Amino acid sequence: MAGKFEPKVPVNLDPPKDDPISAEELAKADGTEGQKAYVAIKGKVYDVSGNKAYREGGSYHVFAGKDASRALAKTSTKPEDVRPEWQDLDEKEKQTLDDWNTFFSNRYNVVGVVQGATNLA
Repeated sequence: MAGKFEPKVPVNLDPPKDDPISAEELAKADGTEGQKAYVAIKGKVYDVSGNKAYREGGSYHVFAGKDASRALAKTSTKPEDVRPEWQDLDEKEKQTLDDWNTFFSNRYNVVGVVQGATNLA
C-alpha cells in the first residue's frame, strides 16, 4: 500500500521550507479576498491556495489560516476542533493525523513552520 496516499496525477513540489511563519501571518493566509490559503499540520505549514476547497465558501475553508491538526485527526470540520493540540488524542486519531500529514505532503508545498509551535511531531 505504498501508493495509498499518492495523488492520482503527479505533483511537482518545491523542496520543503522551514522558514518561520508567525501565527499572525498564518491567520492572514485564510483564502479570503485573494489571500493565499495555508493549512498547518503539527506546525508544518502547507500552501493549499490552488485547491478551491480551502478558499472562501469551500468545504475545507474552516482549516485555512490555522493549524488544523486536531480537527484532521478527528476527521472533523467543526470550528471548535480546528486547533493545534493533538498530543492527548488516542492512537487511532494520531494515526489518522499522520495519514493526513502524508496526504498533504504528497500534494502541497511546505512553505514553513509555525513560529513557536509546541505541537511539532
